[in-house]
Amino acid sequence: MSRPRIVIVGAGFAGYRTARTLSRLTRHQADITLLNPTDYFLYLPLLPQVAAGILEPRRVSVSLSGTLPHVRLVLGEADGIDLDGHTVRYTGPEGEEGTLPFDRLVLAAGSVNKLLPIPGVAEHAHGFRGLPEALYLRDHVTRQVELAAASDDRAECAARCTFVVVGAGYTGTEVAAHGAMYTDAQVRKHPMRTGMRPRWMLLDVAPRVMPEMDERLSRTAERVLRQRGVDVRMGISVKEATHDGVLLTDGTTVDTRTLVWCVGVRPDPLVESLGLPMERGRLLVDPHLQVPGRPELFACGDVAAVPDLNQPGQYTPMTAQHAWRHGKVCAQNVAASLGIGERRAYRHRDLGFVVDLGGAKAAANPLGVPMSGPAAGAVTRGYHLAAMPGNRVRVAADWLLDAVLPRQAVQLGLVRSWSVPLESSSPEIARVPGAPERTGKDDGPAGERPAGDQTKHPQSQQNPHNQHSGEPAKEQAGGEPARSQPGGEPAKGQPGGEPAKGGSGAGTADAGNQAHGERAKRGRSGSPRASGKPRRAVEAAGPRPARGGSGKPGKAPRASGAGSAGKRPTAPSGPSRSAGPPTDPGPEPPANQPPPGPDIAPGPVRRTDGRAAEGDS
Repeated sequence: MSRPRIVIVGAGFAGYRTARTLSRLTRHQADITLLNPTDYFLYLPLLPQVAAGILEPRRVSVSLSGTLPHVRLVLGEADGIDLDGHTVRYTGPEGEEGTLPFDRLVLAAGSVNKLLPIPGVAEHAHGFRGLPEALYLRDHVTRQVELAAASDDRAECAARCTFVVVGAGYTGTEVAAHGAMYTDAQVRKHPMRTGMRPRWMLLDVAPRVMPEMDERLSRTAERVLRQRGVDVRMGISVKEATHDGVLLTDGTTVDTRTLVWCVGVRPDPLVESLGLPMERGRLLVDPHLQVPGRPELFACGDVAAVPDLNQPGQYTPMTAQHAWRHGKVCAQNVAASLGIGERRAYRHRDLGFVVDLGGAKAAANPLGVPMSGPAAGAVTRGYHLAAMPGNRVRVAADWLLDAVLPRQAVQLGLVRSWSVPLESSSPEIARVPGAPERTGKDDGPAGERPAGDQTKHPQSQQNPHNQHSGEPAKEQAGGEPARSQPGGEPAKGQPGGEPAKGGSGAGTADAGNQAHGERAKRGRSGSPRASGKPRRAVEAAGPRPARGGSGKPGKAPRASGAGSAGKRPTAPSGPSRSAGPPTDPGPEPPANQPPPGPDIAPGPVRRTDGRAAEGDS
């Protein structure tokens, strides 16, 4: 008799924990397949340290094949799910298509970023969900400080060394805290000619920083930010992003080249087209994480609305802490459905939150005990080392080296602006020119694909203001591309065909969700994905329903599930950016984009004197 086949969609906190636990419980009595677009599990809580130059990218990337030896890894993104036929269709990284049969299916695709209907944000901002975005932000910030230091123009210097972060949740707070330390260290070595210093701004419509945490911890985080010179403005957000900067809701105009979008998440739209009962975009499951009426289907993480047994009538929040523990219980119940062990209901006790503010500073309340200062910093880093499923020694070594050696503030130029647009359907995968493109088959929003279950610390709640580093460029001779073409990205009327990421925190959440749904519907005109990668469409056994407000901003449903935070809405309709074949030694940006320059710059842009100049992303 053949062994039962278990397919897990997504390798975020929930999916990774499910695969690891199932591998141990079944002991070769079942065939376990993990479908994910990347070959690693991303420990998202430490991503801000990658952008700040503290950790190398591979430190936060845990190999799936190396840590899940008895699990078959299939690289690809889910294109369709036939529940009646018990099959999952997927598209591989090189455009190849395949089908995975299953006897048990676990959906752990995580959540996606939201994009609020704010003019210019899709064109001038970048996200902060994956490694490519973190690497791009580090290069970009380094470049802006270096250009500002070389400039004699005070206005240009001020704009280049002003960094705006929207969303004061976990991610936005950590990005601002680490970013301020990073740029201050650069300026100490290379002072500005104009005598100015880098300026970081943190905006949010919420009344205080990190509203999800205890008020005492919120005050601690805000105090640390202000001590580092971060301009914290609560009750304010971005009203419009332009090629010159951003217009705030209080009428203030800020000249900047950097807009970091860390504003909220919502469930991956992959589950919506299954035609099953939903709760605010999340698939309804019972306390055993099983879909009622579908004994072969389980869901966990951000895509699952799991009843909170400690608070009847409510559902567990979309946090990494819950996603990590969902995975363990889900694996036990999947094994029980195969006759191995017993079922158990999901019940959770809050362990507290930890937020790393850089250096020896942190805010934490382990087991409900509020802490701050060096003690909280030690607890926070100790927790991360304990929670990571791998690379602990390497991470600890990087922390030690950072404490005794200066950081290497250099531009690697590995990721260009057009490779990581805010509307990207896959923030964990940089856009690649010449990638295969499918048309007609998928009717989902162009470029819409969930980010997966990758989120904040299993101990800290997913930032409802989760990630997006935006980078508005300015049209000038300073080497910065016009904001209408940020770093080789399409003009405003051509958002790249991919929905943008956004989130709850930069505007009214409810309005954002509704507008996001409308944008997703409008942007989903069946146009090919701008990234050049096949869009993912999920189909149940029948026609695929349109994904409205809870569809992924900027992605067609995807098989990934990295953490409990996710991906976004579509940008205004316009021609999609298709990747053309490279004609130069280096990759060529998608069609409708200026060709890349000889170095890290994305391509020539217009100068005020009419000549072409190499643009800066």
